[in-house]
Amino acid sequence: MKRSFVLLPLLVLWGWSLSGQQERRTAREELDKAFDTYREKSITQRQFTHADIEPLIRKREGNGLFEVSKLGESVEGRAIYQLQSGGGKTKVMLWSQMHGNESTATMALFDIFNFLEGRNDGFDDLRNALNEHLTLYFIPMLNPDGAERFRRRNSYDFDLNRDAVRAAAPESVILGEARSRVLPEFGFNLHDQNIYYNVSGTATPATISVLAPAYNREREINAVRKKAMQVIVAMDELLQLYIPGGVGKYDDTFEPRAFGDNFQKWGTSTILIESGGYPDDPEKQYIRKLNFAVILHALESIASGAYEKYDTDDYFRIPDNDSKLTDLLIRNVDVIGRNGEHFKTDINIRSGEERPRITDLGDLSVFYGYKELDASGYTWMPGKVYEKTFQSVRDINPEEAMSLLKKGYAAIRVKNTEGREKTNLPLLVLEEKGNLSEGLYIGRPGYFFLAREGKPVYAITDGEIVKL
Repeated sequence: MKRSFVLLPLLVLWGWSLSGQQERRTAREELDKAFDTYREKSITQRQFTHADIEPLIRKREGNGLFEVSKLGESVEGRAIYQLQSGGGKTKVMLWSQMHGNESTATMALFDIFNFLEGRNDGFDDLRNALNEHLTLYFIPMLNPDGAERFRRRNSYDFDLNRDAVRAAAPESVILGEARSRVLPEFGFNLHDQNIYYNVSGTATPATISVLAPAYNREREINAVRKKAMQVIVAMDELLQLYIPGGVGKYDDTFEPRAFGDNFQKWGTSTILIESGGYPDDPEKQYIRKLNFAVILHALESIASGAYEKYDTDDYFRIPDNDSKLTDLLIRNVDVIGRNGEHFKTDINIRSGEERPRITDLGDLSVFYGYKELDASGYTWMPGKVYEKTFQSVRDINPEEAMSLLKKGYAAIRVKNTEGREKTNLPLLVLEEKGNLSEGLYIGRPGYFFLAREGKPVYAITDGEIVKL
């Protein structure tokens, strides 16, 4: 049911009228302005800890907008907080960073806190509507021990999202008890997925993936799950303004241990948001903006009742996720084998925590790369290790390194290996007695050349393609 409050002009787009490209552009501009204004400036990278956000939570105690409460503590004794705002009838719970290294939505929640505290900026109608019709319960950073190490699991090495029923971890108990106490009508389960998810059948990253989790093995649709689907369709409508074709639908196979599936089963219409990858956004700051915009939009559609106009058929029209992306994909490379035979292969390279490595070989025609090169007519060349050993990486400058690269050297050796893994050099840095295999195999460091008539033409180095 549409309610009577007056929305801002940009929200007309979100509610009931799509009157043209100018309105779409205006909506984006207004959202971008809001994000730029209220972005939490103290968080600029996706790796941060409980100590970084606790002051941002505690400063809101007694400010008149948020009611801050400590729900309990993690295994290692870090406080887990809830921030409550609004006085509306409809209760909405949002929780983030259940997995410690999935922090994109946590950043966006602090941006939203700043936005909700704003005044006299053209957005007061939206704030008043949210405050009048919704009561919001935010639980940022449910897994602070995992965040401390920027790893997925908690201190028991549990995946908290597989602990909803047994609730053996204190963090799981905290979330379950919060849900039982509040009995929210809507829930937002905020996660990150790896950057290698693509929208099925395309090379487009699944920058945002969505799901209305199943509540039973038959994946039936009841009134609770239907509402989650309708909100997701409203979200997708907005996201297409930012990432056309970049929204995927997560697999809805029922997982009996997961919080999202059980929240749905227990009567809370639950929306999963997974933040994936976007080109040239390693710290996920653009995706942070998408979370800010789409969460606000979802809350507005719930407050106004606008989500009710959407059909579940449109939910199923959102394309599925797939997992066929890689960082660098080189196609149709000619390789000379150990016995002099020639064969053709594609080469898949992913950038790991330390350095890029080859992760797959063979026919990779169904895969896509953030970066791609058709190497037809080029031959794989392993590259040489420079004969001189350097004292440290500081003894070679980028210009000298590039000169070695052009001569067919792919690696150097250093005596002092401190900091050797992360450099700005276009060369693989090895220990003093290290070597670089001449073979092409899965797991090999992704540093080599593509040659023509025995001369290197392209260098593949540190996940980049360098034309020599």
